[in-house]
Amino acid sequence: MANMTFSAAIDRAVMEAMAADECVIIMGEDVHMLRSAHYTRFGQQRVFPAPISESSFVGAAVGAAMSGLRPIVEVMLVDFVGVAMDAVLNHMAKIETFSGGKWTCPLVVRTACGGGYGDGGQHEQTLWGMFASIPGLTIVVPSNPADAYGLMKTAIAHDGPVIFLEHKLLSESWLEFLGRLGRQTVAFDVPAAGAQGDVPANMDSLPFGQAIVRRTGNALTIVSLGVGLHRALEAADQLAEHGVDCEVIDLRCLQPLDARTVIESVSKTGRLLVVDEDYKSCGLSGELAAIVLESGLSPHYARVCLEQTIPYARHLEAEALPNTQRIVEAALRLAAGEKQRDV
Repeated sequence: MANMTFSAAIDRAVMEAMAADECVIIMGEDVHMLRSAHYTRFGQQRVFPAPISESSFVGAAVGAAMSGLRPIVEVMLVDFVGVAMDAVLNHMAKIETFSGGKWTCPLVVRTACGGGYGDGGQHEQTLWGMFASIPGLTIVVPSNPADAYGLMKTAIAHDGPVIFLEHKLLSESWLEFLGRLGRQTVAFDVPAAGAQGDVPANMDSLPFGQAIVRRTGNALTIVSLGVGLHRALEAADQLAEHGVDCEVIDLRCLQPLDARTVIESVSKTGRLLVVDEDYKSCGLSGELAAIVLESGLSPHYARVCLEQTIPYARHLEAEALPNTQRIVEAALRLAAGEKQRDV
């Protein structure tokens, strides 16, 4: 058992995969510096930097994957995947289907996501709901080092394209970068249990599409992922003081989505609260509501999501993101039987 940071756990999984399979490569902007240990061990033939042109190097990774390699493509921020959306939407996601299974595209897009540090709406999005709506993509959002390690191992071995989203508030390397220059005095609300934790020495890969109940309860089900999972657990502690016993589910993956675990919990509690740092409109929160309704359940329902472009000003950003206070307020209304309203 080793106590590791979130990013170190991911890097360990990548290092082990590269040692076991010479087809695993890393490519992206500045990866020779960002993954210096991998570069030192495996050299420039397997860890090589790309120009600042996401469309070119993500597109190149698709071709490399079709040719037998297993690229791990690093896009600095998930917002910048928009530059490479043709490769994501029209190529990597569809190759296997269009070829009738004759071609596969085993690649991982590793990218940072999420807000909470004052960088505005072009650098702090999560966008996992948008990616999860595209057939052919697997979408992974771990919330702690052990899951990050196990899910990255699975992602690298997977024979299709995976979007692996690393929330910046869980990543010590990102927080170190974000705290430079004029931000030395800025405090980040980092979930300690997600940023660092134990990773078993011989931990197996974690299967996709298996959510986990992080806290059991009978009064209300809260479903979230990434940093939102930790905000939900904080809220559950506060709600317990009000006599509201919450069950908290960590999805871990959006695609495939573990509907069974959510349905089983909601069938017990009769109330569902979705906490989602992604956009409210046409996103994960609505999908989960539909899944539960289609199962035949009719729970009391609410959601705490991002409802606007993320403001740059820190105080406005803090109000826009799904914070613990918003979660508690929404849960108390649900517990009292009130109808859904924006929170």
